[in-house]
Amino acid sequence: MHILITGAAGFLGQRLIQTLVARGELAGKALSRLTLVDQVVASVPHISELEPNVPEVQTQAVDISAPGSLDALLDDRPDVIFHLAAVVSSAAEEDLDLGWSVNFGATHALLEGCRSRNLSTTRLIMASSVAVYGGALPPILDDMTALTPQSSYGTQKAMCELMINDYSRRGLVDGRVLRLPTIVIRPGRPNAAASSFASSILREPFNGQQAICPVPTDLKLFVMSPGRVIEALIHGAEVSGTAFGPSRSVMLPGITISVAEMLDNLRERGGEQALALVRHEPDPRITAIVSSWPVAFDTYRARELGFSGDSGFSDIVDAFLNERST
Repeated sequence: MHILITGAAGFLGQRLIQTLVARGELAGKALSRLTLVDQVVASVPHISELEPNVPEVQTQAVDISAPGSLDALLDDRPDVIFHLAAVVSSAAEEDLDLGWSVNFGATHALLEGCRSRNLSTTRLIMASSVAVYGGALPPILDDMTALTPQSSYGTQKAMCELMINDYSRRGLVDGRVLRLPTIVIRPGRPNAAASSFASSILREPFNGQQAICPVPTDLKLFVMSPGRVIEALIHGAEVSGTAFGPSRSVMLPGITISVAEMLDNLRERGGEQALALVRHEPDPRITAIVSSWPVAFDTYRARELGFSGDSGFSDIVDAFLNERST
């Protein structure tokens, strides 16, 4: 099986690569090749040649928004495409042209490339976002709630979702869209995502560093751990298109939690000294974006399809602390 991953240098891409290599298969088929694409050359995990089902790994630095940049990649006819490349929320809000060219334009080019090559059985898994919702919403949402994004990023993702549904309906590709909750706790350093603070206010204090909380502590988020997201991406590639049905978009099961409750978890695990490292500096721009996202979902459809979420926020924190200690 040949797998193409866009956004392979990002933290989700890197975790996905490591998991796939460790598994050695997807949907019951041995991995023969991994093609890793990002703006920079993605890191490749060490692969022992003594392990069974060792795939060939190719990594390329490609601007997927450039005309024709996907041609050679699709000429190799990948069986599965994990489309993770994106300009994240705050960056897409600040640079409209960049957001449209990467988030929307590259996705359209990817779909058209599959169409022109008759890649109708290729499974395309795109990472979407809770940001496709916004504005005046019901107390609890489900997958059929109308998409009313309140940001350019959410709008771009929503339009991509509709395209993937239509191309799949027409039998041009076998698409599936996973709407990701806010991912907590991300490794590394804060990035341009509006939700970056949600990881930073835990990650940095646990590492003895200061963090900034730019939102009110009563603000709530819908969150999911990195480990569960990777499981969902793989499961999304293995579920049949028939099971998804006419709507190829599904909201993954997350946890609703307030910033105050997140900080309570920080105090319980790290003590008052860790909590004291969080500085509260309101940022109206960040608050406006994040507070437009819904926080309560009925994710019955995801669970019917076999997706699973975290059992509680304490498990998310424990998973981070366990990884950090290894």
